[in-house]
Amino acid sequence: MGQHVLLNSVEHRGLRVHAGHGARLGDDVMGALTFPDEFRNVQAHYPIVFRREPAGGFLPLVLFGLQEGCNLFLDGDRWDATYVPLSVQRQPFLIGVAGGERLVHVDLDHPRVRDAGSDGALLFDAEGASSEHLERIRSVLLALHEGVDATPAFVAALQRLELLESFFLDVQLEDGSLNRLAGFHTINEERLGALDGATLERLARDNHLLPIYMVLASMSRMRDLIERTNRRRAASR
Repeated sequence: MGQHVLLNSVEHRGLRVHAGHGARLGDDVMGALTFPDEFRNVQAHYPIVFRREPAGGFLPLVLFGLQEGCNLFLDGDRWDATYVPLSVQRQPFLIGVAGGERLVHVDLDHPRVRDAGSDGALLFDAEGASSEHLERIRSVLLALHEGVDATPAFVAALQRLELLESFFLDVQLEDGSLNRLAGFHTINEERLGALDGATLERLARDNHLLPIYMVLASMSRMRDLIERTNRRRAASR
């Protein structure tokens, strides 16, 4: 669950945060949350899929690997892509809302958090003013918060038009092993193509049409995940 506390310059004056990447920093994950306004950036590197939630809705995710606990874009302490999703960039911070105000919280149990005197980026200067790193994080959190807030309307449009369909991907890797990616949904391209002009116009007016096409374009990145998996397994033999 973590230890989420309100960030403040009195208690956390000396707190540092590791801003790099690596498995030890919690980055070795199969995927991460994304949102429609981010689709244009992420589709160039990662597949975008949808996961059904217990309450019945769907969440858009970017995939970094084909199995849990495997991020194929991690190369030691380097992230092998020019764009890192905001939900990864924001770690170990999150937004809490109190009285209508958005406040920055930090997970003190997150592996990125360092004590005073350790390596890592400071969050406050000697006078208690926010550091450049913290200001950047605030911008990331704001964009992420606004993007996530806008996601339900996008997903509702997809569900109303029955554009989401489940899929699975069977992969035979170069080492001969068989692997199946399942449990996710994507856009049904045939149903999308059958929509009438008025419906497409409404989707465009509501800023939903471009994200839909970004999802479709992103599915070509599945081939990259397969190739990365082959290279990683070959290197480990």
